[in-house]
Amino acid sequence: MLTVNAFAAVSATEPLQATTIERRDLGPRDVLIEIAYAGICHSDIHTVRGDWGPQTYPLAPGHEIVGIVTEVGSEVTRHAVGDRAGVGCLVNSCGECTSCRAGMEQYCLVGITPTYAGVDADGTITQGGYSTHIVVTEDFVLRIPKGIPFETAAPLLCAGITTYSPLHHWGAGPGKSVAIVGLGGLGHMGVKFAHAMGAEVTVLSQSLKKREDGLRLGADHYYATSDPDTFAALAGKFDLIVNTVSASVDMNAYLGLLKLDGTMVNVGVPAEPLSLNAFNLILGRRSLAGSGIGGIGETQEMLDFCAEHGISSDVEVIGVQQVNEAYERVLASDVRYRFVIDVATMR
Repeated sequence: MLTVNAFAAVSATEPLQATTIERRDLGPRDVLIEIAYAGICHSDIHTVRGDWGPQTYPLAPGHEIVGIVTEVGSEVTRHAVGDRAGVGCLVNSCGECTSCRAGMEQYCLVGITPTYAGVDADGTITQGGYSTHIVVTEDFVLRIPKGIPFETAAPLLCAGITTYSPLHHWGAGPGKSVAIVGLGGLGHMGVKFAHAMGAEVTVLSQSLKKREDGLRLGADHYYATSDPDTFAALAGKFDLIVNTVSASVDMNAYLGLLKLDGTMVNVGVPAEPLSLNAFNLILGRRSLAGSGIGGIGETQEMLDFCAEHGISSDVEVIGVQQVNEAYERVLASDVRYRFVIDVATMR
């Protein structure tokens, strides 16, 4: 076993703190990555605080990971020592079900192994990117193109693919009108992707305070959802709505913004059940859908798309000592638009 430095939760109620964790010995198909940067996702906070169920501690979160390959197993063919590498939200899946065989490991019918807070093949609890090193089977290691600045690449592996996947799947592009609900860690990436794909992009945010940012990121239009006139003005306008917020919204009002055969896709996860009137689907032949992250192939496609189009995340780089403060700022929506930990401060 390899003992490495980490910054981890020791309980659901205490601040994260410096500790050490164990990484497995390198197997023949494993890759050892020295982590350079790790993004902070809202999911990290929910998980370590037990919002989504009890956890085993200590727990090092983090599923937005970039670093350098420092060692590979004897049977590894896809990666080499010195490569820029990334790890996203999953580190294994069954590999045999129809989803896995179709390259959609994120929807594995047996169940994925998440990068942290999951049960690994050896029965241990997976530990994430708030650490100096990680060992991952080569099939779940991604190549980070040189055209993407390293410190801005980490959030692409969660916030990026979470918004790229539905935009790609539902055909955002020229001639399509796309709305992004919320301009946060997910939403700012959704705006960049939809713009680069050639769609007409509208941001729907609670207020106009981020309007200048939204237009800079590539939005053509920006509306405040707190203004009741917004929903009347935009009725029947959109082919696709991607809802990135994790709070409850008036689903009926948003469904009314869709064109005939339009689709609203939820990628945010509110704590409360959603409520809607079925007539808002039926009368416009509209669809309500959900989307998770992407499979490994689609995530690599997204990274290559980012390199081609000069896309990366807007980040605030912090030292590990600032993580607990960053958590509170995330909860207060006080970040534009993703915190990234400089893991060198952990060594």
